[in-house]
Amino acid sequence: MHPAELIISARWIVPVEPAGAVLAEHAIVVRDGRILAVLPCAEALELYPSAGRVDRPHHVLLPGLVNTHTHAAMTLLRGMADDLPLETWLNQHIWPTETRWVTPEFVRDGTELALLEMLQGGTTSFGDMYFFPDVVARAVADSGLRAAVGMIVLEQATVWAQSADEYLSKGLAVRDQFKAHPRVSTLFAPHAPYSVADRTFGQIRVLADELDAPIHMHVHETAAEVAMGIGEYRCRPLQRLDTLGMVTPLLAAAHMTQLEPDEIALLASRGSTVIHCPESNLKLASGMCPVARLVDAGVNVALGTDGAASNNDLDMFGEMRTAALLAKGIAGRAEALPAAMILQMATLNGAAALGLADRIGSLLPGKEADLICVDLSRPATQPVYSPISQLVYSTTRDQVTDVWVAGQQLLDGGRPTLADSGSILARAAAWGNKLQNGHD
Repeated sequence: MHPAELIISARWIVPVEPAGAVLAEHAIVVRDGRILAVLPCAEALELYPSAGRVDRPHHVLLPGLVNTHTHAAMTLLRGMADDLPLETWLNQHIWPTETRWVTPEFVRDGTELALLEMLQGGTTSFGDMYFFPDVVARAVADSGLRAAVGMIVLEQATVWAQSADEYLSKGLAVRDQFKAHPRVSTLFAPHAPYSVADRTFGQIRVLADELDAPIHMHVHETAAEVAMGIGEYRCRPLQRLDTLGMVTPLLAAAHMTQLEPDEIALLASRGSTVIHCPESNLKLASGMCPVARLVDAGVNVALGTDGAASNNDLDMFGEMRTAALLAKGIAGRAEALPAAMILQMATLNGAAALGLADRIGSLLPGKEADLICVDLSRPATQPVYSPISQLVYSTTRDQVTDVWVAGQQLLDGGRPTLADSGSILARAAAWGNKLQNGHD
């Protein structure tokens, strides 16, 4: 149980809202899992003398990071088929392996490994897209972390469902099962334009509008995908989606490495989100998302790692640094995507993409207390001229010392408080042996 009132003080607080703000010698007051106040330390102690106290004098306190696009259970496929182009990687290695090995047990064990990795790296919330979303949701509920779990939809039969109608039916059942859960939400997750038919998109559009549920999808991930869309539908995939009424404020389109100027304008006018996954895109040589142009146009851009099979980690600090440097290189401007914007992409913008911006992503009174502390006293992050710059350009995930979600401390001095790390790692190793040796 967490105390009814808790004061967490730090050398610096980065609230994300307002953008670029840094508060020195302040504290967050937490009550019943929510942020009650953000105050100077002395004032917080005077107003709440009986509150519990956590003091981090060398740390920066900030919102938990939001990994907006991943496939959590694919941690068990990490490093299996590296150094291959996307189509070869997916069609000849990943999908055949999933067909043989993915079970509810696989998903549970892989998701728990992902949750442990994300927790220790300061990620408190994530958007997921994978089979057996009921199992993913239960693992998240048990872990103390937060997730928007994808109701995956495909036309092809898999271990989870045999038809698009069955995917939707089973996904909606998961939504109903967890609709009252305080940390588990759901979103529609059609896999991609090339794997979902027009009729199914029509059903998803109606349901998403009725339920006000986000739509999370791979879009324009590679040039080959765009060419395939033109060949089959005589238009680019994003144009097809717009014709079907899918390009709305509910859409969060992952990857988007192939974009024309008119498509950027379309996304901006429709209020859609782009989820940038720079390290996965680089590793699979999928292309490069024009992030600076999207931001300049007013598009909400969030960050994701993609799955650990194509990244190969779930490290949002690494993702922030790569995103910042890559954007500057692509734009040819050192001032493109400054550190404060990158941090916003990894927090508040991701929360917005998951439909959670009113609850998480910044440190405002009334929001849920999803918080992390990062130790900046390490040699690699000294001296500190700008805590935000240090977070984006210098910090590594092993500097995360404390994590709270809804006010409950899940990481204390780098040690998980709920997760059984030994059991999780042993089960992951057992799966690695199974898949490597090719038998149960």
